[in-house]
Amino acid sequence: MKLLAEEIKQQLIRNHQAQTVSQQNDGDSIDFKPVVKLFTPDAAATWLITELDPETNIAFGLCDLGMGYPELGYVSIDEINALRGKLGLPVERDLYFKADMTLSQYHEEAVAAEQIIC
Repeated sequence: MKLLAEEIKQQLIRNHQAQTVSQQNDGDSIDFKPVVKLFTPDAAATWLITELDPETNIAFGLCDLGMGYPELGYVSIDEINALRGKLGLPVERDLYFKADMTLSQYHEEAVAAEQIIC
């Protein structure tokens, strides 16, 4: 399975473009709902991704490496693609994930729970 289906990738890129314009125009950030959830099936890492820079393949979202400190930040999709868990399994996309909150709301819950909850 492809980690980022073309439709998902295009939405992430559109979000990145909208974010760039918003920050250039008035300095405000858009609080998007996550477009995709990625996870390691044999480890404790999870990512909720909202944006993707198509030139660098760097994404923005909520990152939880399973150490109790979920944080907002940037992550390389290439590095996520290369990542393998304890049993050698690759990162997967949650096919059933549908965001019902904005990224900042997921972040607040994750910080309180010390892990992403969804």
